[in-house]
Amino acid sequence: MEFKDRLRDLRLARSLKQEAMADLLAIKLRAYQNYEYGTSFPNFKNLIFLADYFDVSLDYLVGRSDIRERR
Repeated sequence: MEFKDRLRDLRLARSLKQEAMADLLAIKLRAYQNYEYGTSFPNFKNLIFLADYFDVSLDYLVGRSDIRERR
């Protein structure tokens, strides 16, 4: 599964709107939407924030692993 799909699934599992995610990341809504559309990718700082926020490993978040748990 690709990053964009994982991000969307994690967001929806918490019943969050895209606007709420953009606010959490302190970015514009369009920038966040581009993450979910797959047209852009977050910087490392935001990747770490997202992994911590959703309590998943970076490998899981970016689609390199199907194991959610952090080690």
